Amino acid sequence: MNEGLSEEEWDEDVATQLMIEQSLLDCAKHGDHGDRGDHADTPPEEGCSVPAPPTLSEQIFAAIRAGDVEALDKLAEHRQAFTQTDGRGWIPLHEAAVQTNRNILQTTFSASPQGAGQSQTLRGETPLFLAAGRGLVGNVAFLLQNGCSPDTPNEEEDSPLISAVKNDQYDVASLLLRYKADVNQEGMHRRTPLHEAAHLGMENFVNLLLESGAQLDPCSAYNRTPLALAAQNGHTSVVQILVQRGAQVNRPWIHTAGSGNPDIIDLLLEYGADANIPNRTGHLPIHRVAHRGHLLALERLLPVTRRDAVKDSGISPLHSAAAGGHSQCLELLLAAGYDANFMLHQRVRRNYDDQRKSALYFAVSNSDVHSSRLLLEAGAMPNQDPVNCLQVALRLGNYELINTLLRYGANVNFYSRVNTTHFPSALQYALRDEVMLRMLLNYGYDAQRCFHCPYGNASHVPQDYEGWSTSIIKDMVFCEVISVYWLKHISGQVVRIMLDYVDHVTFCSKLKAILVEQPQWSEICRIQGNPRSLKHLCRLAIRSCLGRLRLRAPVFMSFLPLPLLLKDYILFREYDLYAQGTVLTSR
Repeated sequence: MNEGLSEEEWDEDVATQLMIEQSLLDCAKHGDHGDRGDHADTPPEEGCSVPAPPTLSEQIFAAIRAGDVEALDKLAEHRQAFTQTDGRGWIPLHEAAVQTNRNILQTTFSASPQGAGQSQTLRGETPLFLAAGRGLVGNVAFLLQNGCSPDTPNEEEDSPLISAVKNDQYDVASLLLRYKADVNQEGMHRRTPLHEAAHLGMENFVNLLLESGAQLDPCSAYNRTPLALAAQNGHTSVVQILVQRGAQVNRPWIHTAGSGNPDIIDLLLEYGADANIPNRTGHLPIHRVAHRGHLLALERLLPVTRRDAVKDSGISPLHSAAAGGHSQCLELLLAAGYDANFMLHQRVRRNYDDQRKSALYFAVSNSDVHSSRLLLEAGAMPNQDPVNCLQVALRLGNYELINTLLRYGANVNFYSRVNTTHFPSALQYALRDEVMLRMLLNYGYDAQRCFHCPYGNASHVPQDYEGWSTSIIKDMVFCEVISVYWLKHISGQVVRIMLDYVDHVTFCSKLKAILVEQPQWSEICRIQGNPRSLKHLCRLAIRSCLGRLRLRAPVFMSFLPLPLLLKDYILFREYDLYAQGTVLTSR
């Protein structure tokens, strides 16, 4: 026994050795059976399978890959094997076409049947296509000299010439063109070799193709010219080559704008491009650069874009900049005099389910406080859209955005267009959030309306009630909303907060029934059972005289000849949790 092994480990080694020996004996017995004719069909034992000898086709492929010309010469007599394919659909000639040994290709081609040069793999590739993509100039020359077509595309509709362009094989491309490859052959999406060269920014290929007769302005299936693709991808030198040769400069405008390259825009303008030609959707180049935030490009386009063209498009570049969230572009456009209250044309609004109209709505939808503030400071009106901007901000729960909109006059008493209630709709978004709720109440939310109930102390089920109907949806009262089982536990807190903003109110029977179960009931009873303070009543009277329009525009307060403390009291500053720093950032 070895000193380093325990007795148990030694026993395991012995057992393993015995198993190996037994396996070898079994294999030996199988070999003896295989030598005798009477056991020739005996199946091999499991685990002792003998690999089958390679087929002629496999031997040919192996010789080609190994560069063994001598072995390949011996196999050349089996011409039928040169037509057999592997798992990729390759015949030996495909394999030979991608080898660097020219003699291998010559021998394989000679042994292959006639027409093998046009055989295609499972991906539609001919031997010439494979050699062209790999830049094997000698192999390409040999195949072309022996009659292989230079234009047979693969399954993706790429010709050998397009493959050479995509793989940056300039010498192969030159060779193919000398053998009359179709310089304008269309591939996938009807793109020509010039499209691909321009897209990739290959100046040498662009010059080669043009000198070989390539069409200058072919359109792809997506209406893109080579100039459009070059401009879109920011290839200034290729753009210069194309425009100097006479390419049409107005067709790629909208795509040029997408790249945001100011040098390309200058170049196209120099050659007569018109920045006021819209694309099929009606957008101008200025819309594209504003949406993508290309500030330098926007500076170039501002002086050459006419306002009447913008008006005809039905959309302002302010909408585009706001939708893209680019506040610097917004600043530039506003400084140039674009109207912050330009509304989308009806044909454009149809593309949006919410029928939005204003640039402000785009900024608010993106929860973009900075862009929203820029537009509001420029005079944007926050109550112009079918869905109120404040409603969107409340749904987002962005305190800073809500506060900004309220400061600039957003209507806190808006009514939703869907499932309207008897009370202003904003409350529905703030029932669970005291900061948001007090923000709305401070800016003049009509809390008194929440306590208007047509049923009073009577039953809340009408005598002719037959079930759910549209009339109930259209005028749902507060007590019906707050009494649902998932909200009634917060009813006491909500009513207690609203009492800070009203005089004495009357509770209907349904509201009272749920309030008595809440922990705030005793405090509510104390407030309701005692006269309200004179200063509170005066505050309510002053706010009533001011009117909600003035309360929605706090700047008006600066003109009132009142002490600052009194102004703060009128505006419920003691309840302004957001301003007091209760919430430092938007949720």
